[in-house]
Amino acid sequence: MSNTVQIKVPDIGDFKEVEVIEVLVAVGDTIKAEQSLITVESDKASMEIPASQGGVVKSIAVKVGDKVAEGAVVLEVEAAASGAAAAPAAKEAPAKEASAKEAPKAAEAPKQAAAAPAASSFKGSADGEYDVLVLGAGPGGYSAAFRAADLGLSVVLVERYQTLGGVCLNVGCIPSKALLHNAAVIDEARELAAHGISFGEPKIDLDKLRGYKDSVVAKLTGGLAGMAKARKVTVVHGVGEFADPYHLTVKAADGKTQTLRFKQAIIAAGSQSVKLPFMPADDRVVDSTGALLLREVPKKMLIVGGGIIGLEMGTVYSTLGARLDVVEMLDGLMQGADRDLVKVWQKKNAYRFDNIMLKTKTVGAEAKKDGIYVTFEGEGAPKEPQRYDLVLQAVGRSPNGKKIGADRAGIAVTDRGFIEVDRQMRTNVPHIYAIGDIVGQPMLAHKAVHEGHVAAEAAAGQKSFFDARVIPSVAYTDPEVAWVGLTEDEAKKQGIKIEKGVFPWAASGRAIANGRDEGFTKLIFDAETHRILGGSIVGTHAGDLISELALAVEMGADVVDIAKTIHPHPTLGESVGMAAEVAEGVCTDLPPMKKK
Repeated sequence: MSNTVQIKVPDIGDFKEVEVIEVLVAVGDTIKAEQSLITVESDKASMEIPASQGGVVKSIAVKVGDKVAEGAVVLEVEAAASGAAAAPAAKEAPAKEASAKEAPKAAEAPKQAAAAPAASSFKGSADGEYDVLVLGAGPGGYSAAFRAADLGLSVVLVERYQTLGGVCLNVGCIPSKALLHNAAVIDEARELAAHGISFGEPKIDLDKLRGYKDSVVAKLTGGLAGMAKARKVTVVHGVGEFADPYHLTVKAADGKTQTLRFKQAIIAAGSQSVKLPFMPADDRVVDSTGALLLREVPKKMLIVGGGIIGLEMGTVYSTLGARLDVVEMLDGLMQGADRDLVKVWQKKNAYRFDNIMLKTKTVGAEAKKDGIYVTFEGEGAPKEPQRYDLVLQAVGRSPNGKKIGADRAGIAVTDRGFIEVDRQMRTNVPHIYAIGDIVGQPMLAHKAVHEGHVAAEAAAGQKSFFDARVIPSVAYTDPEVAWVGLTEDEAKKQGIKIEKGVFPWAASGRAIANGRDEGFTKLIFDAETHRILGGSIVGTHAGDLISELALAVEMGADVVDIAKTIHPHPTLGESVGMAAEVAEGVCTDLPPMKKK
């Protein structure tokens, strides 16, 4: 006998509606209880809606792009009275957070949308055996390795670079911030002329500037090597690929190989820059890694892609003397942030750009002796190809899931190269975990670190789960742009009723004293519960200030909690408390407000 059961969206916490961004099953699929059915997105993070009932999918009631709320029907299953696919009807588990009772058991693996390949079987001998192997030593990977070692497990850490730290420390986050710091000092020195303090134009020694950047990287990567040694973590340098579910083969730069056996593995293999296929192979066409080499300062530079990475590197090159063009397919730069924040940044940085080409595609490029000639199509496209001395490709990053021999380990990888995991970061192979860029957006180091801790603790048998409510984002431009949780633009799109408090830095004593009062702080609250849902900041040091808002969301703080928290004066941080006062209608640092 069988009966049809509707599976509905469970408790999704404080959110009235969330958007479906992925459907993980199809009609006719046999599913089991707790299998992930759809992925929804809210608060800049995503979560999976699990099945409360096993059976055969008869119909699916949602599609990508739909908005769903608690109680909405996801699909219908034909539930068998007995058999492997059937499971007792269970109470809908909340999707908002994972507790020890709600989360899958340590021995379970998530059910994947991607088909799991048949695993290989390695017949040779191993050169070493470990409790945990970590593939990739970026922030997520080394954090996972160190945490596993702290928990008493024997650990080997495999890294393709000759130093630990992965892309972030070697050719990403850290060297770019070293250059951005120097650019900010140059810009600030120039602006001090308006305060009566004048300096001559700076003399740029690119060799010394590169040397400073490299010394920052060396200090951090050297520190990681010392911490690995102190924890007795074995470090193996080379490119690693799975040989089977319990072996990884590592090929060193000199061509020598070794095979490592592991009881459990954590994949932290990251991502790489996307390269446009029509771009010529030329030293004048670079990705973010190439831009960080800082070979020379071009007179004319094109940034392909209006995202954070490109705009950060553009800031550096502009300050050193380059004129910039930027081309973006969408209708605005720095997608993800509210448009009012981006407007402040764009006004402050207008002097850097000759052309900002929106709703425009890059469709061709040709390398000539005098430069790279680039052709565009779209609303903002010039009629003729444009010549550039340097072209930076910054159109995103792609995960490395298909470059690690995952199929030989039986690991399911999506068409785009992502590896799907459960809330303990476990793949479809129960003893293999994955973290960081390779498991999905957002591709941020701070997300990877927390995922790495969860994976290591789960591997050690602890009941740890990745249940972050929000993950902050920061553009380290000048001014900085930072946001966390629900943005105002998202609230409008989702039809969520909100209250907001905006405190302009033009009323901040510290911002005025700093000569940088162009920014503002904005908080978003639920109109009914008055709990904070998110917030955004544009201004100097916005990235340092956003952490308070992330904590407020995680703790479920309401407008009064934030407004009544005493912030030191005069600081930029007090703008957070004042924005909450604005939302509450009690701010005395602005003109009288209308009574609510």
